[in-house]
Amino acid sequence: MRRSTVIAVVVAFVLGGFAQSAFAEKQPKMEEALVHLRYALAALNGATHDKGGHRAKAVELTQKALEEVNEGIAYDAKH
Repeated sequence: MRRSTVIAVVVAFVLGGFAQSAFAEKQPKMEEALVHLRYALAALNGATHDKGGHRAKAVELTQKALEEVNEGIAYDAKH
């Protein structure tokens, strides 16, 4: 690939990202929820396993919550 072509592709990629960000509606609370859920999931995964099945259930529900928040963000982006 020629150098000018590589530069053009990189510039298009960067500008495309800026354009998408500029037109996408920001969802700061949903994104904040994702951060907290990811942190919670990491903490749960780092806990000892002997909790009578409750830790495992909490991991499962937190993963489901992450999926739901992501689906909500995707839905809002389309409507």
